Amino acid sequence: MHAQLKTEGSYQPVALLSGDAASAHLKPVVVLAGQALSAGAVLGTITASKKVLLSLAAASDGSEKPDLILAHDVDASAGDTDALAYFTGPFNSQALTLGAGHSLASVFEPLRAKGIYLD
Repeated sequence: MHAQLKTEGSYQPVALLSGDAASAHLKPVVVLAGQALSAGAVLGTITASKKVLLSLAAASDGSEKPDLILAHDVDASAGDTDALAYFTGPFNSQALTLGAGHSLASVFEPLRAKGIYLD
């Protein structure tokens, strides 16, 4: 007898956007090579190259400042990869992926200053 998904449970993804999704705006970005990131990753921008990566609090290249939220899954493990990221909008804080050293409290104000609001 084979397991059936309907009797084993169901997957219910947490929505990334909350509130008025029409107020969320995207822009193209380049994700730095060497990363596989999920939608909802809180990104920082490297000052020198303008490439983005998961924002880590201990970084010192500009990317330590939370700046954007990744709109879709990206696998940049083999090289820099074009992607889309939100630069404004309302977001479900439970759907975000935070880098080492960051917490919802540490990213709240920097993102709010950029027009990104967390619930």
